Amino acid sequence: MTAAETVPDTAEPQPLLRTLAPLLRGLERQVRAWLDGRRRFPLGMLQRAELEGLADDLRRQAEALDVDRPLLVVMLMGGTGVGKSTLFNALAGAPVAQAAFTRPTTRDPVVYFHHSVRPDRLDPALRLCKLVQHDRAGLEQKVVVDTPDLDSNDLSNRDKLKALLPIADIVLYVGSQEKYHDRLGWDLFKEQRARRAFAFVLNKWDRCVTGESGLRPDEDLLKDLKDEGFANPLLFRTTAQAWLDAAVNSGKWPPPPPADLPDGEQFTLLRNWLELGLTRLEIEAVKARGVGQLLATAARAVDAARPPDLTAEAEKVQAAWRRVLADEADVQADVLVGTLEPYQTEVEHHFSVEDQRRYRGLMAAYLRFSTRMRYSRSSLRDRIPFAGRVLPGAKVETPVEWNLGAFVQECARTAGERVLDQRTAALVNRLLVEADQKGFPLGLLNEPTAAVGRMDWRDRMTRGLIDALTEVEREATHPTGWRRALRGTLTTLANMLPEVSLVATAGILLWKFMVQQYVPGLFEMALVVLVPLLVVVVLHMLIVLLLPVRWPAIRGRFREKLGARVAAEMDRVYLPVPAEIAAALRDERGRVDALLAETKEVADWLAERQQSARVTELYGA
Repeated sequence: MTAAETVPDTAEPQPLLRTLAPLLRGLERQVRAWLDGRRRFPLGMLQRAELEGLADDLRRQAEALDVDRPLLVVMLMGGTGVGKSTLFNALAGAPVAQAAFTRPTTRDPVVYFHHSVRPDRLDPALRLCKLVQHDRAGLEQKVVVDTPDLDSNDLSNRDKLKALLPIADIVLYVGSQEKYHDRLGWDLFKEQRARRAFAFVLNKWDRCVTGESGLRPDEDLLKDLKDEGFANPLLFRTTAQAWLDAAVNSGKWPPPPPADLPDGEQFTLLRNWLELGLTRLEIEAVKARGVGQLLATAARAVDAARPPDLTAEAEKVQAAWRRVLADEADVQADVLVGTLEPYQTEVEHHFSVEDQRRYRGLMAAYLRFSTRMRYSRSSLRDRIPFAGRVLPGAKVETPVEWNLGAFVQECARTAGERVLDQRTAALVNRLLVEADQKGFPLGLLNEPTAAVGRMDWRDRMTRGLIDALTEVEREATHPTGWRRALRGTLTTLANMLPEVSLVATAGILLWKFMVQQYVPGLFEMALVVLVPLLVVVVLHMLIVLLLPVRWPAIRGRFREKLGARVAAEMDRVYLPVPAEIAAALRDERGRVDALLAETKEVADWLAERQQSARVTELYGA
């Protein structure tokens, strides 16, 4: 379900936040699904941590908004000795938080909330703090939190503060005349201001109005805030200790104003702003503004993690790889052909045996005999041990028909062990160098390319060798064009003339003997054998001369076809790798774009409906 399907058509302010809660839950689920899903483009450790933190914030905001009366969390933040806890106690009218004039010790955060609010409505992180309830009607929807000092020597105090800050809706940045712009506090303020509302308190105001010349602390702080984009920042000047003493001594609330307050002191203004100025309308405005800033931050973080579009780079890499693969295919084809060179006699033997299948009768018998005699010294089984082992000293007979697949597989294995395995590893490195020069991230390409290099190339080379030999054999045994006609003529003559010459010679001798009463001599009787033999020898010579199957005649064609097959196989397995990665990144970009569109849709809907009532001064530009 998209955000558009869940957004109501009405723009009434009352259901704004409760309507927002399911939208935020939906976005949180999508962010987590995207984070947990498989991807080609890796997320950096910091990116993942930021996105997981944003998902937690979306869930936390959804839970906080899914109530009839949302709670506004106001969190005090400040350095050691600025009177932050004293201010907290003064706002509470009693010493509920630990405070001291000297440097305080480690303490837990204090949560000050109305008794009508059940503790289980508080954020889980707040439930672990010290809980103090009250009955102040003006603070019924507000939760005021005192936090550890941000510059505490105890690092665990800083960790507690940073863990609580994501819960805050408004941060009261408390400073004093000595410490209102220290580095740690200011850096934390700039880090959090994108997603938090900020108001500022300059405590110990009585020490600021001393009449000394120069820029007063409040004027200097206002100048710095305007430089940070706060056109009209909320700054309260307080003397919290005097108000706390007045409350404790009088036992009344609100306490009577202390005597001798310095000019411009604004504690009452701060208290009234918290109790009366932040009405339900302002609370919803702050909540909505905070969610809007959270959505903007989430959109920026997701957009920063969007994979790059590598389509153009993939095309450049493929063009460069095609040249490298073509060169490598030529080299590997030469290596494989060179591996077959010592066994050219066996290859010729195989071709001769296959070629003889088309002959019959006397010609077939003669060719089988001559082939057996010609290749009787073939050492195929001695040098290529694929047909099984024999006992030492046993006689090895070269078979008339041998296992072409096993022979070629052994040749491919030999070539792989000697050259091709090393060349394949070097090829992967060459391809990666080419890709790096074309701007393709090697981190995405390393493993897929190496995986292709680890494939069983010997098996693929064996198939290529067999296919190339088979194709050359088919061309030799089934030629086209004029060679086909010549082959057909020679085959017909070879299958007919020996028998015809035998019958004719025997018939002539028989006719002379029976009709002319001529008794042939030994030579004439031998003609019955010699004439057919002469015919088959002549025909054999014609076949050898006109249709040769010798290795030198077929080597070039075999090398050409083998090179083409090796190149095609390399192109088939290597070239798609960059394109597949680019396509996967496009799919991931599509998912990111869909997530960004959902986020923008919710943010636009929120911007149309949120109430900005008197809260703009809490946010900078």
